[in-house]
Amino acid sequence: MGPRESPFSSCFLGSVDIIVRRIMNFSYWSLNKLLALKPTTAEKQAYQRQRCLPYALWVLCKGLIFLLLLLASLPSTVLCLPVWLLLQVARRPFAYQHMPRQTPPEEWMLPGKAKHFHFVSSNVCLLPDGLAKYSNLGQTQERSEQIAQGFVQAASRVVPPCDANSRGNFYNGFDISIGKTYGATESSSYRIDVDTAIKMPLDEEKATSPWEIIASFPPNVDFLCLQEVFDEDAAACLRQSLGPYYEHIIYDVGFYGFICCSALKWLSCSKLCGYWKRLNCLKLLNSGLFLASRYPVLAVQYHCYPNGRNLDALSAKGLLCVQVQLGVSQGQRIVGYIYCTHLDANTGGAQIRCDQLKQALHWTKQFQETNAQRGDIVAFDVFCGDLNFDNCSSADELEQVHEIFNLYTDPCRIGPQQDKPWALGTMMNSLKIYDEAVATPENMKRTLEDEKERGKYLEGPILADGQPDLSAVWSEGRRLDYILYQEHHGPGELKVAVEKFSFVTKLASCSDHLPVGLQLSVAPMAHSTV
Repeated sequence: MGPRESPFSSCFLGSVDIIVRRIMNFSYWSLNKLLALKPTTAEKQAYQRQRCLPYALWVLCKGLIFLLLLLASLPSTVLCLPVWLLLQVARRPFAYQHMPRQTPPEEWMLPGKAKHFHFVSSNVCLLPDGLAKYSNLGQTQERSEQIAQGFVQAASRVVPPCDANSRGNFYNGFDISIGKTYGATESSSYRIDVDTAIKMPLDEEKATSPWEIIASFPPNVDFLCLQEVFDEDAAACLRQSLGPYYEHIIYDVGFYGFICCSALKWLSCSKLCGYWKRLNCLKLLNSGLFLASRYPVLAVQYHCYPNGRNLDALSAKGLLCVQVQLGVSQGQRIVGYIYCTHLDANTGGAQIRCDQLKQALHWTKQFQETNAQRGDIVAFDVFCGDLNFDNCSSADELEQVHEIFNLYTDPCRIGPQQDKPWALGTMMNSLKIYDEAVATPENMKRTLEDEKERGKYLEGPILADGQPDLSAVWSEGRRLDYILYQEHHGPGELKVAVEKFSFVTKLASCSDHLPVGLQLSVAPMAHSTV
């Protein structure tokens, strides 16, 4: 039995919330349009080619219209605002979409063959248009449709799986053996789309390296973990498109209004006074977290970080905790844990991010203790999201040695200030995202494969004040997006191994972040050495 779908326990409260939101939406729309007058670099170039009115005059005319509309709608918004704030007290901090399938979950009997699970994490920058423009992105609704289409294309593309223990037929190191197709709730097998996978070098060391740059999302991803899905219409577009492929979707995650964060229970009295003002600030945006799963959701919990600063304090950034059921073995549940988060983005916020990670680790432990049942077999424990720090900048030295890296494994990392040679930055230079070299998935893939060219388009290391670190000797860019994992020791002990780590270029011109994918092989200890 999963969680209820509506964030409200009462249908009446849910209906009132919808009505109030629609009344207030006109003010939101007017303000959004007003802020969206800031042009992206692509819009500037297009406007200059059209040779119309001077851009400043055009902005002034439209700005006056939207300002008048905003002022006209304010009285109704002011009247509805207290009602909306009161409703948020009764609102659960997430909504849940469940679209049942006719095919029942496949039973995973242990001991047995290895299973393979594919995760994708991406910051999709689906903010309201007016805020997205500050990342040189706009057209949020159009971008959400393109992003959803990219996921759907991958989910509907059938690629032959292979037996985990067979050698099969290999092409450039990738198995393309023919086998059964992927079911609605089956685990994804080791399958690589030959058309989109990077052709690995033929020397033995690189050919066996578990990484790839691909121009489309891996086929049949089991778990999608997205950040910055702030816009309500964009979230609706994703849900509608992904619903036929992902039975379980968690969205609209976070608090609104003057809501104290759940971190109050964790903070000590000495810290509480320092955070009190920020805990009670107005939350205008939710956390932006969005999770889609092919597997049944057993438990969901959300925690809000108490120490957001500046504009981050207006959004309910936090940690989304999800427990999923992967199968059953001799009457015992086989479960997995997924944690999705988005840390503070402020320059000079190293201590804030460290505190948030410390809180997150406490909440993950608490979540597992609360929802575990006796005899549970844990297949995986994955922690992912946009952590807003890298492993190459001197500004992020504090986060680079955080205890989370002692508990979780980062497939791209060797140690502090040292990534594996194939690891790439995931933060694009936002002013260059429309350049021809990175404007399409195929072009971006070719550019990132070129060691000399990719440095022009990936953000480099930074100093504590946010300025570029010109003294940095070598870097493949700022890797802000992570998928970490750890093994659990207990009943029916399982061995977890990385089969593939992917850098995905499908969202070229749709986001300023590079999505990352992780494919894990999970097998009983007796089979892990086969």
